[in-house]
Amino acid sequence: MPAPKALSISPAESETLFADFIGAPALVLAVSGGPDSTALMVLAARWRAALKSGPKLIAVTVDHGLRRESKREAAGVARLAKKLGLAHRTLRWTGRKPTTGLPQAARNARYRLLAAAARKAGAAHVLTAHTLDDQAETVVIRLTRGSGMTGLAAMAGMSVLPDSGGIVLARPLLDIPKARLIATLRAAKIPFADDPTNRDPKFTRARLRGLMPQLAREGLDAGRLALLARRLKRADLAIEATVDRAKSELMVGLGEAPDAFAFDAAGFARLPAEIALRLLGRTIGQAGCEGPVELGKLETLKSALDSAQIAGSRLRRSLAGAIVTLAEGNIVVERAPPRRNSGTAAQGKALTKGRRSRANPRKKR
Repeated sequence: MPAPKALSISPAESETLFADFIGAPALVLAVSGGPDSTALMVLAARWRAALKSGPKLIAVTVDHGLRRESKREAAGVARLAKKLGLAHRTLRWTGRKPTTGLPQAARNARYRLLAAAARKAGAAHVLTAHTLDDQAETVVIRLTRGSGMTGLAAMAGMSVLPDSGGIVLARPLLDIPKARLIATLRAAKIPFADDPTNRDPKFTRARLRGLMPQLAREGLDAGRLALLARRLKRADLAIEATVDRAKSELMVGLGEAPDAFAFDAAGFARLPAEIALRLLGRTIGQAGCEGPVELGKLETLKSALDSAQIAGSRLRRSLAGAIVTLAEGNIVVERAPPRRNSGTAAQGKALTKGRRSRANPRKKR
């Protein structure tokens, strides 16, 4: 039985999609020229045109310089933006590109450039065109990587971009299937670009995207995967509230140290495992200097703390730029001291080795 034909998005639906942004002074739209982002620009332009007053819309295209077609695609977005009455800017990712981890590096560069464009335009929001299909793919990717509940909650409708000064990344199309966006563009006879890297099997997302139709035939379609993400997010928020309460109840004063936390060890041991893990991870993330802690490493550390408490022994471990110490009935988490300069250490080892060689010229190497 053929799948039902996808419906284009109506003006009334667009009004609902962008309702949260009506009071914003300006909005930056991330538009690459593909079907999803082109639809985002078209829908946002229609919504704004129906208002007496509202935010200024600025379409921004990030040209990563990774494909010969990217410059032409950016020019196409600029032409369509002008036709829709929107401002447009093209920003380029310059400099050397990494040989490994290219998709993540490109994504980081894109968000950095978009945040800079938002600050320049006086916009507090960057809107991207992530869809229901993207959400489902993200859940599957994180399943393959062994993510916990927080990771499987996948993408949020709104989140703050890291190191952006508070710029909010918004995804108004997160509940909309990609097919409906394409149907919207086709109904309006608006062309869009096709990026072949979206089908390149050397990239994880492209490989897993190829599996999605098979999963859908087994009942695990994009809607069900996105529903799983929403339910996990709901549970995740409830757990985080419990972690807040546990932190306030177990914290022990440490004076004025801003990067140090201490907890009653006996109370920590009585916490449910998930609450204890999150409390530990949160404080290491705040005290340390290496970002979020990997769940597997956090589980190993908690296991060591549990064993040390049962044995009544001390414990001192470093993780993610923090030092965790179990002693005298408390668990203390504090910033680790700076590491010695690796280059200086290497020079010292080489100098020592040279001295030994001169002292023992006949020694086999």
